[in-house]
Parts: sequence; structure tokens; C-alpha cells
Amino acid sequence: MFTSWGFETPSTYTKAEVEGFLKELCREDVYGIVLRAKGMVPAADGTWIYFDYVPEESNVREGRPDVTGKVCVIGSGLREDALEKLFRK
Repeated sequence: MFTSWGFETPSTYTKAEVEGFLKELCREDVYGIVLRAKGMVPAADGTWIYFDYVPEESNVREGRPDVTGKVCVIGSGLREDALEKLFRK
């Protein structure tokens, strides 16, 4: 059975931070089995960072502004506390 975890945030992130988060998601022993993650977060320079993740592939790009940052992770046996520590500022 699949579950999802997500949150909204006004916090700003860097492209390097987002790429680091995505690299971490393959660690099933820490985060559970992550099948998909996606989101959009504001960057400190006023742009927005959009990202997509599936196992063994991720994409980080600039996107159009939104009201607030959003992150969604879908998988099985997700460890929400670990995901919270990874993504939240």
C-alpha cells in the first residue's frame, strides 16, 4: 500500500540543497521506499526551484512563482519523521 507525505513551506532553498535532498531519498533504511517525490520551493534570489524524483532519476529546474513552497513524497513504509528532518528548515 502506498502512502504520501507532504508539507507547505515559505522557507527558501538553494538548488544544491534540493539536489542533496533528492540524492538522499534512495536510502530505504532511513526514509522508506520512495517511489516519487515532487515539489516547488522558493529560492533566496526570488526564483523558484521545481523538482521531480523517481528512483535512479531526478530533475531540478527553475519554474514559475507560486504562493508557497510545496513538497510531496509518495512511497511505501515512509518514515515521516526522517522526511521531516530532511526537508524542513
